[in-house]
Amino acid sequence: MKVLVIGGGGREHAIAWRVAQSPRVEHVFVAPGNGGTAIDPRLQNVALSSNEELLQFALDEGIALTVVGPEAPLAAGVVDAFRAKGLKIFGPTQAAAQLESSKDYAKAFMVRHQIPTAAYATFTDAEQAHAYIEQQGAPIVVKADGLAAGKGVVVAETLEQAHQAIDDMIGGAKLGAAGARVVIEGFLQGEEASFIVMVDGKNVLPLASSQDHKRQLDNDQGPNTGGMGAYSPAPIVTDALHQRIMQEVIYPTVQGMAADGIEYTGFLYAGLMIDDGDDATRPIKVLEFNCRMGDPETQPIMMRIRSDYVDVLEQAIDGQLDQAQIDWDPRTTLGVVMASENYPESPRTGDEITGIPASTADCVTFHAGTTLKDSKLLTSGGRVLCVTAIGDTVEIARDNAYQAVKQIQFRGQQYRTDIAWRALKAQDA
Repeated sequence: MKVLVIGGGGREHAIAWRVAQSPRVEHVFVAPGNGGTAIDPRLQNVALSSNEELLQFALDEGIALTVVGPEAPLAAGVVDAFRAKGLKIFGPTQAAAQLESSKDYAKAFMVRHQIPTAAYATFTDAEQAHAYIEQQGAPIVVKADGLAAGKGVVVAETLEQAHQAIDDMIGGAKLGAAGARVVIEGFLQGEEASFIVMVDGKNVLPLASSQDHKRQLDNDQGPNTGGMGAYSPAPIVTDALHQRIMQEVIYPTVQGMAADGIEYTGFLYAGLMIDDGDDATRPIKVLEFNCRMGDPETQPIMMRIRSDYVDVLEQAIDGQLDQAQIDWDPRTTLGVVMASENYPESPRTGDEITGIPASTADCVTFHAGTTLKDSKLLTSGGRVLCVTAIGDTVEIARDNAYQAVKQIQFRGQQYRTDIAWRALKAQDA
């Protein structure tokens, strides 16, 4: 069978890499792909982006299964377009994708269906937003309502930072239309976790737990980014918390969408803040929903899958997730993001990348912002690579990843040196 993976980042490279290992798959196309998918002999890039182009390609090639990676095609209705032609595709419809494409929609949805989240208010008028911030005080969180590629959230520790975020979003053109409306919400204390599930409209299959690192610099300093690294499993998600998250967040979300007349299918990502306390009572609140897998969480999660993931994707599309199972590698996987100079503000691109070690069973370098030009691998975006390794312990996985990171060279490269510090701290406690 032929499979199409839509997208060109590290998440899509990891999904395509996993799908290509199925003995049932003869060819995996990635649209548009990146430098890493270009040099993988099992994958083929296709320079397509619009719904119309993707749909025609799938029809012409006889694509048996399509997986959507990023949020933009979902918000543009690619799933609706494929389904209208009878094609199998895994992802939420345009209506369901509003859970991610509009922060205001998501917050109103959570309040309506009693899903725990921070208190909030929505503004399109800068003056009113400034007044609200003065009233609430800092720390406070300012979010662009629309899609902003992971750059639309400002965790303001001071009033000055919060006011600047409003000026940048509503008052300026920093995020374009995405920032014309903002959601301002209360600051939540605790530890973040990424909880990602697959949904077939009714049934839910949880994926392995994970945790990413949003801040640019070590010790969780610096601005928020799309993610500077991740690991799986996340020790904070104990069996007891896992059960509570399913009961308090995931099931109410799927059922709430159905009650609103929208069937939810596809990946559902709940970004959670888990406060201190006993697992039976500690507060769990939703920071955000994504209607796709996270990046860089996908890379460690895909590396832990030992069964044929294509079988699971087909069961999801056919409404049979209640019959699906995934065989998980019990070891820890850890991914370190290598970003370009000046990321996240104005990433430098066009620099040659050298020294990427060959993939092994224990370490794979997934590409994100790379392109192949004249047989040279060049940087083409902010987050360039995610070096992902597996090991019997967090320490081993981390050592494996950073040994590979140190071999890779490109101008201005930056990366955090403390990925999984919370997991190691929990072990030492």
